[in-house]
Amino acid sequence: MRRNQAAPRGTIHRLTLESDVLKTNMLGDPTAREIDVYIPAGQTGAGLPLLVDIVGFTAGGPAHTNWKNFGENVPERLDRLIATGEMPPCVVAFPDCFTKLGGNQYINSAAVGQWADFLIEECVPLVESKFDCGGTGRRGIFGKSSGGYGSIAHALLYPDFWAAAACHSGDMAFELCYLPEFPRLLRKLAKCENSIQKWLEGFYAAPKTKDDDVHDLMTLAMCATYDPDPGAYWGVRLPVTMHTCEIIPERWQNFMKWDPCVMVETRWEGLKKLKALWVDCGSIDQYNLVYGARRLHRALESHGVTHVYEEFSDDHSSVDYRMDKSLPHLAKALST
Repeated sequence: MRRNQAAPRGTIHRLTLESDVLKTNMLGDPTAREIDVYIPAGQTGAGLPLLVDIVGFTAGGPAHTNWKNFGENVPERLDRLIATGEMPPCVVAFPDCFTKLGGNQYINSAAVGQWADFLIEECVPLVESKFDCGGTGRRGIFGKSSGGYGSIAHALLYPDFWAAAACHSGDMAFELCYLPEFPRLLRKLAKCENSIQKWLEGFYAAPKTKDDDVHDLMTLAMCATYDPDPGAYWGVRLPVTMHTCEIIPERWQNFMKWDPCVMVETRWEGLKKLKALWVDCGSIDQYNLVYGARRLHRALESHGVTHVYEEFSDDHSSVDYRMDKSLPHLAKALST
């Protein structure tokens, strides 16, 4: 639903990318991926900065270009922000990165797929060549939740590729956001003879997808992402014991090395190369992510990394309105 009917409409182009790097994924997910690309009204894309929208768990990029009830989809938001002069024109790409495990964290995983390589080696080069946009120093990445995690992870891992990043309510402080989910998951698995394969097969055979099952699917997805087991079904192994839910140190250590609050301590220098870094989180985030955001903010301050940090009075859900602040910030930085 457009809030500004007078704002000139940008155009959406749909590309299809046949990925090479995703061919090794253990889930059997398709390698042909759609990428929606927003071009501002009156533009061809040539010479404009490029932003890449990586969405949260259970979604795919094209979901952000669909019609939305009681609010704007992202292209409508961009039309309004650009028309009012709050945001410079830019190209925005919406890649489909959905997987059978409900999504991914946009890093390379032997099980879920080489998703960092997909973005950097395939998606961005395709969009830039097609629309003559972006390029070194003019690329940004943004997202919320799992997309927020992916954005800050990419900023930490690939600061020579990305020049700006926005992390909205991103996964961090893993012991607070992931560990509390395992007791419930174990109760579910116990009903399936402690078999991850049987639970997953039952999930896909069910006539109705239940919300609490999606949360358990997400927990399994994190296992396959951060500590994949090439010999296990879909690469999933747990960092806790099945019977007593005790942490398995070597398994949990593999999780924790991907925690942004841990990664920042050895990779903060790269963040100083960025033109813009935005981090925010709701002060009552129901997944405890605000505590990780505060830790990350503290670390960035201690290392002298320039960034914007904001907390807002809301939880984890339906917070797309935060893009009204972050996207202009990124676009302005990438336009100079």
